[in-house]
Amino acid sequence: EVQLVESGGDSVQVGGSLKLSCKLSGVTFYDSDIGWYRQVPGNKCELLSTINWDGVTYYEDFIKGRFTISQDITKSTVYLQMNDLKPEDTGVYYCAADFKSGDFYRHRTAVVPGEFGTWGQGTQVTVSS
Repeated sequence: EVQLVESGGDSVQVGGSLKLSCKLSGVTFYDSDIGWYRQVPGNKCELLSTINWDGVTYYEDFIKGRFTISQDITKSTVYLQMNDLKPEDTGVYYCAADFKSGDFYRHRTAVVPGEFGTWGQGTQVTVSS
């Protein structure tokens, strides 16, 4: 069974940092690209970043320079380092596996969690001023 489990969400002050983790089981980095999405209150999900087995990364423009995606193959874990957090970063953060379907790039905005591939349950990030 394929499972993705997010962790690391928390409440932080503006300007703070968080590192989210996405633990994979039942799937390897060679089987799937992994992506991070977030769902801000009142909206559907938007794509933030993806990484493939070779460490090639993709970022949406609005997070470039603040967020960094990485992976530790030995731990079957993908990370999202988030710096200089802003109130508008508040939301539920999900990781997802697309099984090399290319679905991340066809589902960049207005995405429903679980709409394709396999998704984790999400982790809450709250940024307050």
